[in-house]
Amino acid sequence: MRKNVLDKGWIELQDMMGDDLAIVNAARVSFLGESKGDESDKKLLNYLIDNKHLSPFEQVVFKLRVNAPVLVWWQLVRHRTARLNLQSGRYTELNELYFPTEWRLQSKDNKQGSEGVLEDKSQSLFFHAELKKHYYNAMYLYQEALATGIAREQARLFLPGFAVYYTGIFQIDARNLMHLLDLRLGEHAQFEIRQYAEAMYQIFETKLPWTAEAFQKYNLKK
Repeated sequence: MRKNVLDKGWIELQDMMGDDLAIVNAARVSFLGESKGDESDKKLLNYLIDNKHLSPFEQVVFKLRVNAPVLVWWQLVRHRTARLNLQSGRYTELNELYFPTEWRLQSKDNKQGSEGVLEDKSQSLFFHAELKKHYYNAMYLYQEALATGIAREQARLFLPGFAVYYTGIFQIDARNLMHLLDLRLGEHAQFEIRQYAEAMYQIFETKLPWTAEAFQKYNLKK
């Protein structure tokens, strides 16, 4: 299962341990019980999420392969309960840069967020053209350095830091994935990380439909 994100990014489910029933069985293990049928099991999942009894959700683990620009990875690594392994620019050549489709304006009441977009088309085109030239020049110098024999670990200094796409493995259990989604789907989350969170939610919803339904009811709607 693979979802395309932004201009060149993507996220795919590589592997998974557990399902909705695994969460139910983990919750009932205290009484040595298991499934009592769909209706009862869904009711239990709703109760667990509504009352923040979340340890049973740690029994389900998602292993995702993510291709995202550094500005997204910087926010993903804030979720320290996840386990990550990222592509290294010391061993592989980096060749993709993130190019935004529009320019967002700085929010007047949120120091770390944006609000609205740059409406002036001439200014927007100017910054698109300048960014394109900046990227072209940076990639040219990077490729020239590699061709000259300069080590990859130093040649990457020519690349724009926040824009470079890296591929990595992102492994996280269902409890902490819900925490990530709760934060990164919010209206105050940065646009780019929100796009990856939406792709993660689509995978989450497909693989844990009962859990996702309860999560949406008691978390997202709040």
